[in-house]
Amino acid sequence: MSEGDSSGQRAYQATKDQILSGAVRGGQLLSEVEVAASLGVSRTPVHEAFLRLAAEDLLELLPRRGAVVVPVPPREATDLLEMRLALESAAVRRLCRHPDAVDALFTELTELITLQREGAAAGDEHRFAAADDAFHHRIVDVAGNAIGQRFYGSLRDRQRRMMAAAVRSDTARAARLIDEHALLADAIARRDLADFEALLLAHLQATYGVAL
Repeated sequence: MSEGDSSGQRAYQATKDQILSGAVRGGQLLSEVEVAASLGVSRTPVHEAFLRLAAEDLLELLPRRGAVVVPVPPREATDLLEMRLALESAAVRRLCRHPDAVDALFTELTELITLQREGAAAGDEHRFAAADDAFHHRIVDVAGNAIGQRFYGSLRDRQRRMMAAAVRSDTARAARLIDEHALLADAIARRDLADFEALLLAHLQATYGVAL
């Protein structure tokens, strides 16, 4: 990777992380000059990074001004909830037919819940978010549906942004979210699909602030 490519990737990842984590919010103006200065790079790689993020619908480019962070569309939370409910429920339905996989998954999920508690206690938002992301993705990954895995992976950025917004708007949400994860893991361990689906729906509705 050339120095220019490296600078462009760094500008892209740093700006994207700020958007997904909520460090910069919908409607906020970003300046190429200011981002370049903060990263110690020229404007060219930042401009290229902004173009990539615009293609991902995270930024709207403003000629000679920079770019504005695109707010989360009103319907996106409901759309994402529906897709996650379908994919994670399908994964658990498949897992219920394989007791050995369920037992091993429960151990992994319990470890991730511990990591999440530690991240919350330390005030480490990145550690907390990473464990939250891993918890749900591990359920889908272990189920072994390759098509489901790819599609669920494509939702990752949207999930991260929604979760960050939920925790930021309700500081007590983090503790409740961890408790809800424990209930979801227990339902999987009992191979109780109906209970898992009901718990997951309530979990996602509370996190995204929408109802089906």
